[in-house]
Amino acid sequence: MADRTPLVVVGDALLDRDLTGSADRLAPDAPVPVVAECAERTRPGGAALAAYLAARDGREVTLITGLGDDPAARQLRALLEPWLTLIALPQAGTLPEKTRVLAQDRPVVRLDRGGGHARAATDEARAVLRAAQAVFVSDYGRGTADALRAELADRPPLVWDPHPRGGAPVPGTRLVTPAEKEAHGFAPRGEAVGGGLRAAAHSAAALVRQWRVAAVAVTLGSRGALLSYGEHPLLVPAPGAHHGDSCGAGDRFAATAAGLLADGALVGEAVEGAVAAATEFVAAGGAGALPRADSRAAQDPPADADDPHALAARVRARHGTVVAAGGCFDLLHAGHVGLLQAARRLGDCLVVCVNSDASVRRRKGEGRPVTPLADRVRVLRALACVDAVAVFDEDTPERLLADLRPDVWVKGGDYAGADLPEAALLQEWGGQAVLLPYLDGRSSTALLARAAQGVR
Repeated sequence: MADRTPLVVVGDALLDRDLTGSADRLAPDAPVPVVAECAERTRPGGAALAAYLAARDGREVTLITGLGDDPAARQLRALLEPWLTLIALPQAGTLPEKTRVLAQDRPVVRLDRGGGHARAATDEARAVLRAAQAVFVSDYGRGTADALRAELADRPPLVWDPHPRGGAPVPGTRLVTPAEKEAHGFAPRGEAVGGGLRAAAHSAAALVRQWRVAAVAVTLGSRGALLSYGEHPLLVPAPGAHHGDSCGAGDRFAATAAGLLADGALVGEAVEGAVAAATEFVAAGGAGALPRADSRAAQDPPADADDPHALAARVRARHGTVVAAGGCFDLLHAGHVGLLQAARRLGDCLVVCVNSDASVRRRKGEGRPVTPLADRVRVLRALACVDAVAVFDEDTPERLLADLRPDVWVKGGDYAGADLPEAALLQEWGGQAVLLPYLDGRSSTALLARAAQGVR
């Protein structure tokens, strides 16, 4: 997008490779799984992944990194050059490669090779940094940030994503984004008191002082991030808990925060946006689910993370189970929450099909819904067990279900079998309609009746 501030990324590029297959037996000569029929995919890694993600956001990106002319480096160039401007520093050794072997989409082992290290800065790289409107450092400890440390100290970057093998961020950096374990390792001994949020808060505050930076955001995985300016930290919770592949989530977080800060956001706003982006990234399958950088499909606009049809397609492509549940959800209560939590445990994603306002009025009568559609959708999306929400305007969700084609359709146990016209529809594609136990005495109608009695 033309209105987004160009971003210069400084850091160490890697080449990541996934070998994905299936494992249903052990090798005859050792108790290790045999991963068969492996499909291979390569993608940018390290600082190259962060830069690639920023470019896919529609931003003009320049990546300064150590890069030679070995086969892995040539492969990485081919992946990156359609997306961004590449400024290569001379490199000693070959480009680092990280290969994951996955069976049923779960990592079995990782193989690392290549010890490349940036040797020195160049006049071209220095000139690009001097002219940069916004700088983001993605330091994987392989020399690029150290080679340009003097230039970075003169113009401190907006974001510095550190690595235990790398040097400290330059003083004046606006936001540093270590992971929780990294933050404890960087902090002075004795600062990580106890564990959990208390330890993260102590480490973050100590690092703000030690590094002389404006803020530190400690990423906490599915719990979100803890932002500290030196005291009284702000906890930014993740909008939902997802158990997908977290590979690359830290790069997604840091790249999003850098882009938002470049465009004028406050630090707190940037961290909130970065938490949301990283959560969506993991829900979509992480770095392993990115479109191929060298394919035509990768140049299409990224899928809407809230699109229930796209979500269902992604889960089916990974041979997962798509669960759907439906209702008006006019006044969300404990019965609804218990039902949706139980439904989510039945599969790999939960899509909630909710009646539009007109549909609710036809079913419940005038005066309903008391909560408009936009608010009902927002509350449902805020539940950790809900992955997406779809709206239907008809009296029943049959047309929507025919498009979504879920594997499991869930209703509360207060419905009789005769009240599930969707059951026959599910059979057309091999799906199953099920009833789940419902908490007695909980209903929107009963809540409204009690509220009216209280007013009287």
